[in-house]
Amino acid sequence: MKRYIKHILPAAAMLLSVGLSSCIGDLDVTPIDPNKRTELDPVALFNQCYANLAIEGLDGPGSSIVSAEDNGTTGLLRQLFNSNELTTDEAICRWGDPGVATMNTNEQGSSNAFLALLYNRLYLGISVCNHYLDVASGVDATRTAEVRFIRALQFYLAMDAFGNIGLPLTVSTEKPVQHTRKEVYEWLEKELLEVETLLAEPKAKKSTDAGYGRADKAAAWMLLTRLYLNAEVYTGTSQWAKAAEYAQKVINSDYKLFTAGTANYSAYQMLFMGDNGESGASVEAVLPLLQQGDRTAAYANTTFLIASTYNTDMPDNGISGTWAGNRARKDLVKKFFTGTPPTGNTATILAAANDDRALFYAVDRSLEIPTANDITDFKKGYSVVKFTGIKSDGSAVTNTGFADTDFFFFRVAESYLAYAEATARLNGGNATAQGIAYLNQLRQRAHAAARTSFSLNDILDERSREFYFEAQRRTDLIRYGYYGGNNSYNWTWKGGAANGRSFDSYRNLFPLPSSDLSVNKNLKQNPGY
Repeated sequence: MKRYIKHILPAAAMLLSVGLSSCIGDLDVTPIDPNKRTELDPVALFNQCYANLAIEGLDGPGSSIVSAEDNGTTGLLRQLFNSNELTTDEAICRWGDPGVATMNTNEQGSSNAFLALLYNRLYLGISVCNHYLDVASGVDATRTAEVRFIRALQFYLAMDAFGNIGLPLTVSTEKPVQHTRKEVYEWLEKELLEVETLLAEPKAKKSTDAGYGRADKAAAWMLLTRLYLNAEVYTGTSQWAKAAEYAQKVINSDYKLFTAGTANYSAYQMLFMGDNGESGASVEAVLPLLQQGDRTAAYANTTFLIASTYNTDMPDNGISGTWAGNRARKDLVKKFFTGTPPTGNTATILAAANDDRALFYAVDRSLEIPTANDITDFKKGYSVVKFTGIKSDGSAVTNTGFADTDFFFFRVAESYLAYAEATARLNGGNATAQGIAYLNQLRQRAHAAARTSFSLNDILDERSREFYFEAQRRTDLIRYGYYGGNNSYNWTWKGGAANGRSFDSYRNLFPLPSSDLSVNKNLKQNPGY
């Protein structure tokens, strides 16, 4: 049975109209005969561009467009989590899947299976977007702008992870040539500034509204904010003022922080619940990736974020999956406490933290992960209960096996933190009055005490408290100089040592997959690998 994504992906449109001769390596595609374009369904092509972001395959659970030993591992969200969380101070995984163990300890190489899946998923998505632009760009101007944005987003994610990458802009049998990170940055900036003017006006929506889940101007502003915030890493030249400018555009838009919690759930919790597209929480969702268990059943979307963090000894998570894989390193938990974090259930931990974002479960859990063998013990490390399939209104889920929880790829909260950081960097490293106000709005939403000042490190800690397990941490640590290289910040099992140790700065980039290097001689491996 074909699956579809709520409103933007009707079942009849879930047909992959791209002739892929390979989903691995250079992702060759078969060019489309321009004389046969009238046979194509442009809506199906358009929807497929979005589908690549949200599901791994077209035929339900266990299917995938990208080939792998376990098709359930191939989705974009799952591999963004693995690459940007397992390699940092926030998450660690007990599983023995190919690629997990070396990510846990920052020792991944060019044969890492999960990095190859991330790379291949991104370039598959780029190929699908290129196909649409080649054959249907004249059909609808707004849709064409959205596809250009989706393509730019995937190029950004590839550039952020792998550095110097191919930049194929059309369907071709030619092997793409490699571009420097700076060249990709410059193309992205130009492309996004052009696309931004062509996208729909920013408008917060619920899942019942037409166009929910589609990119508008605010999505372009958010991606430009990320691009500019990390410009010094990507090009050697900082762009703090531009980062603040585009963050402010989002803040001033129709999208807002969601603050309306209920008697049973805080506003922060409701951002990650099974009805977050319906409860009002989506006012904060600048770009939601749409999920519905009876229509997008898959193993690598929010179902993964929920099931991988729960075990059978924990409270109900709204779905049947309890895979007991990912949990918190102590370094994340301690960001909520000045002393030793307490053990106990989530209510106990929330009360002690005085912060609604401390969504941990620590009954029969230890804070420490003292030995290498303990990495494979799910009860070593606090459990994370941030994502859940439960609905805040108590209504039933659509499929007990798979989540209805949308993933908010861009949240308004990110623009608040980006503005505060960018303006602090222009203010000698201390938050400005407006930056302090924005940071305290986030803390107020979490019922945490307001502060009168924030240093850059305080802002980084606030980012972790707000966005842990949302696949942003690696980029943040690199921007702050706390990732690869000889720096003062060590976390549990960083570099393969229990108490952490530095690893070389070349690991600020992931290696290009050996599977792609072997078929495209235009590519040169990143230094150090």
